[in-house]
Amino acid sequence: MNQFWGQDADPTAQGRIKGARPVAVLDIGSNSVRLVVYERHARALTPLYNEKSACALGRGLAATGRIADENIDRALTAMQRFALVARLMQVGKVHILATSAVRDASNSASFVSAIEQIMSEDVRVLSGEEEAHFAALGVVAGIPDFDGLVGDLGGGSLELSALTEGHDSIGETHELGVIRLQDDSGQSPVNAQTIVSTRLKKSMLAKGHESKMFCAIGGTWRSLAKIHQVQVKYPLHMVQHYIAKAADIIKLCDDIVAAADAGRPIPGHDVISNSRRELMPYGAAVLGEVLRLGKFERIYFSALGVREGYLFGLLDPEVKAIDPLLQAAEEVSLLRSRSPAHAADLIQFSAGMLEAVGIIETAEEKRMREVACLLSDIGWRGHPDYRGEQSVDLVAYGSLIGVDHPGRAFLAEVLAVRYMGLKHKSSRSLLALSGDNGARAKLVGAIFRVAYPMSAAMPGVLPRASFSVLNGTLVLMLPADLTFLDGEHLRGRLDQLAGVAGMKTSDIVAV
Repeated sequence: MNQFWGQDADPTAQGRIKGARPVAVLDIGSNSVRLVVYERHARALTPLYNEKSACALGRGLAATGRIADENIDRALTAMQRFALVARLMQVGKVHILATSAVRDASNSASFVSAIEQIMSEDVRVLSGEEEAHFAALGVVAGIPDFDGLVGDLGGGSLELSALTEGHDSIGETHELGVIRLQDDSGQSPVNAQTIVSTRLKKSMLAKGHESKMFCAIGGTWRSLAKIHQVQVKYPLHMVQHYIAKAADIIKLCDDIVAAADAGRPIPGHDVISNSRRELMPYGAAVLGEVLRLGKFERIYFSALGVREGYLFGLLDPEVKAIDPLLQAAEEVSLLRSRSPAHAADLIQFSAGMLEAVGIIETAEEKRMREVACLLSDIGWRGHPDYRGEQSVDLVAYGSLIGVDHPGRAFLAEVLAVRYMGLKHKSSRSLLALSGDNGARAKLVGAIFRVAYPMSAAMPGVLPRASFSVLNGTLVLMLPADLTFLDGEHLRGRLDQLAGVAGMKTSDIVAV
């Protein structure tokens, strides 16, 4: 196979995981066709390339039973480009998944055959139950501790499943996708609400779920979450792991339906794409009725769905058990820090300080501290005046999974303190999300400010130092051959750490 960059050259940049072979999913939905290439098939997936084409394969399907020829042509043209992308990126495997429109259309066989010829891969047409299953696994992949009901809204159908302790059950599919609902309702969002209520009367929603939590998947619902974030002036414009009160989202859904029915611009129309704007009232009609019928109290939004769930399902059990946040942080440390081995020293050093001052961590607090250690040196290439801001942006707005928004705020505050000091003015609105963890973040950041002048971000020094508390004084103990580290700069940092830890004095002694 000829390659544009040369027959024998490797196009992989040094900023990617060495030896990683990309994996891709081509998702053929009722509204859009999307190719996502991931850096490698791992517990924590890192998107390497993401492109979609709005082909509306489900448009008119309920009335004709067929996918329109012009929409098929549009999809096949997009796939020719996707096939080229896969070749250029040297993707090891492209998994092709087709959902509602393809499984329901009478002319799907010829369409599938054409796809397979272009992509040189088999197409897997998912049943409604399989689609619900992989959507639930997508939630497990990104929000491992979520328990509740999962809903995945596409262009042609709505899939529901119950998720408990990482295992899903009772997969259902309903003809309530946004394109189908727009067609069935005669383009009336108010009529759509009635249709949704009727079609869901015998669904699992009527039985509820003891957790009272609902997780929403799908592009239209992600757009709705963005509208809500803008309305409430939320400091993070990120959908993954966004949590809101169900009552607030129900009100927003009702407002969107009412505005569309009256011919007015829907709330937040200026923050979503044109392709989503037309379908938003129908997505709102579905979500509002789902939340009402299920009597949910809180709603989670997931950016991970069938694609990520399908890849998660292919992993070995021991890989599934890996913490995705820790794995992602380890990868970032490998790619961006001066010495990844230093993070291990910092984990031990920070744990010793907390133990010395009598702070007992929960398992989650320990996990987040270790993640912060792994990410603590990611800004070193930046300009000295902006390393803090750049590091905050990387953790607050990066593609990490397995972390909620308060967790992101905690990590951002740790790195802000580490680079800019205790009196920094960065990310104050973001800090509000960290809640009670803000004080702990300052403490961990202050530990980092002591550690880095000692070690120069290189391994081998920190394990030789330790902390103790003597008569209310925080003491840093150094071996005799490292006492030259004792200086004004280090003592100033140690004084700051002592203050954050609630102690009035600090000292450095040789042991």
